[in-house]
Amino acid sequence: MKPLQPAGMPPSDRPLSPFSISPESVAAPVPSADQPAGTVLAFDFGEKRIGTAVGETASGMAHPLTTIHAADKQRRYAAITALINEWRPAQLVVGLPSHMDGTEHEISRLARKFAGELTRRFGLPVALVDERLTSAAAESSLGESGIARHKRKAMVDSVAAQHILQDYLDRNGRQP
Repeated sequence: MKPLQPAGMPPSDRPLSPFSISPESVAAPVPSADQPAGTVLAFDFGEKRIGTAVGETASGMAHPLTTIHAADKQRRYAAITALINEWRPAQLVVGLPSHMDGTEHEISRLARKFAGELTRRFGLPVALVDERLTSAAAESSLGESGIARHKRKAMVDSVAAQHILQDYLDRNGRQP
């Protein structure tokens, strides 16, 4: 299995990711009438960074991928396009941030706008998932895994995307 590397640059120029997963290591999709079956890509949207994760409806498991570090739209969407071309997802998921009481704020509006742009650019269905406390859960998971505090920042966004995607997969059930 080849290690997955951040998107947006030629494979030979990309640094190795701390996570090793490839499209070949995910189970083959089986169609379902309820939701698109197959590979699902998730995004933990931020203005400066976007965490990404991949999962498979058949296995019901999510895995962190990489973090896109691009503030400008052109580089951001080039990296997302590379991920979509590599993984060929049937579904996209975007975390929707909100206050603890469920009310939305400015980043919620931007995440909704991002989800709409994904739909327009790629023609794929996009589900919005409540992402309250996913960054805290990601930080906790990394700490429990023994990852040193100074190394967690590089991983927290993709692990938060993993939590968002795992929530989506758990709520929508496994698709055999």
